[in-house]
Amino acid sequence: MGTESAEPELITIIEGPTPEFHVVGDPWTFSVLEGQAAYIAAACQVRSFNGQKLLDRCRRAWTTQRAIRLDFRQMDGLRRQVEIIGARLDKIEGVDVLNLWVRQPVRALIGGINDSAPYASDD
Repeated sequence: MGTESAEPELITIIEGPTPEFHVVGDPWTFSVLEGQAAYIAAACQVRSFNGQKLLDRCRRAWTTQRAIRLDFRQMDGLRRQVEIIGARLDKIEGVDVLNLWVRQPVRALIGGINDSAPYASDD
C-alpha cells in the first residue's frame, strides 16, 4: 500500500471566523490523549452546509485508523491544524452544526486559545 493511507484527512474551514475552542474534561477524552507530548481535549462548533458529509469523512478516517484534522486560519492569518478525536452532528434552527472535540497540545493553550466562547462557523 502507498503512503496515502498514512496521510491525515482534513476538514478545512475556508470562510468564517477562527474556531473558538473551550477546554473539556469529559472522562472519555482522557483515553485518547496519550502521546509523546502533553495534550488536553478542547471542543468547538462549526457550521456547515453538509454536516453529514463531514461527519462521514471523520468516521471513514477513524475506521481506517487515519487521523483527521481540522484546518483553519488563526486570528493572525496563519493556518493551523488540530487533530479531531470526536464529532457529533446537530441541527440548530435548521443549520448543520458539527460539534468537534480536538486534541490540543498543552503548549498551544499558552498561546491564547479562547476557552470562553463556544461557537465557530465556516460560512
